Amino acid sequence: MEKQGIEVLLVTNPANMNYLSGYDAWSFYVHQMLILIIDEEQPIWIGRGQDANGAKVTTWLYHENIISYPDDYVQSSTKHPMDFVADILKQIGQSTRTIGVEMDAYYFSAKAFEHLKRGLPNAEFKDTTTLVNWIKIIKSDQEITYMKRAAQIVEKAMSAGINTIAENVRECDVAANIYQAQISGTEMFGGDYPSIVPLLPSGEKTSTPHLTWTEDRYKNGDTVILELAGCYKRYHSPLARTVVIGAPSEEVKTLSDVVLEGMNSVFEIIKPGITCQEVEEVWRKTIEKRGYKKESRIGYSIGLNYPPDWGEHTASIRKGDLTVLQPNMTFHMIPGIWYEDFGVEFSESFIVTEKGCELLANFPRELFIQESKVVV
Repeated sequence: MEKQGIEVLLVTNPANMNYLSGYDAWSFYVHQMLILIIDEEQPIWIGRGQDANGAKVTTWLYHENIISYPDDYVQSSTKHPMDFVADILKQIGQSTRTIGVEMDAYYFSAKAFEHLKRGLPNAEFKDTTTLVNWIKIIKSDQEITYMKRAAQIVEKAMSAGINTIAENVRECDVAANIYQAQISGTEMFGGDYPSIVPLLPSGEKTSTPHLTWTEDRYKNGDTVILELAGCYKRYHSPLARTVVIGAPSEEVKTLSDVVLEGMNSVFEIIKPGITCQEVEEVWRKTIEKRGYKKESRIGYSIGLNYPPDWGEHTASIRKGDLTVLQPNMTFHMIPGIWYEDFGVEFSESFIVTEKGCELLANFPRELFIQESKVVV
């Protein structure tokens, strides 16, 4: 905040609210925020009245720093929670300062910003969308422990998904088994809800990565992509694998080999001091030898988050990203390749270590082939 000349920081990204205060609730569908004042010892939480006790239970804040607005501000045509926020900032003498706002956060709307500006006409606003995000990019040892637990959960969830897939099985039943594994976790610790639902495109739908599931039944010859995550205390470890029911086509086999070869080459060179761009370059040159190209990024920073995304919106493994890798940075590397009528996807989450990298999950990285056997 000091470096950017920010005197008051309004944090509406629920992941950043959690990171800075511990606040953890499914209340982000209404307006809420954490206010950090550069010369005050504690932040202030402002949210809906019925959520104030949730802030008292989950945060470390003094109770007097937890302020709630009445319920007639919720989804009202005449009142807006940002009017309430502006009034609070006036009352505590912060209405003429330089205020940072997470302009591109999912849960901060254009209308919210308009009401803030109207209520604080003498303030100077600056865009601080990723200010906290970049602080989060290097994890503490405790955060790494949480992500390793999430990885143990995703191993169970991926096994549950792959083992359920078979000819004549409904996609929704595979999703149900994945969810059960994600939430039940292990005998030692339970799981949390991941920020993204299981992504389960099959057949020609594997030509695109972000489809979920239907009630359709799998057919012999279907390719199925599974992209999902384990989550522990809001920390994520995503993983993706590809499954074929019956004999895979030569196209799928070849594309799988190419993607896996590219991934393996990347994991050999990742270490502190190199840039995200250099990592992508190794991938690109490896697959180009086989005559393949991929235009989109092949990975991104991950960690603590809430729906709709487990990414941190900071570093991306792609051409042009000069972010230098440092120990305890964590990434999801997902170099899927998709064509008009089919695709293949494998991914790993990894930690940058002092000398290289460590994969979070321990799960076979291969094209899974399920025998065509009708399940009734």
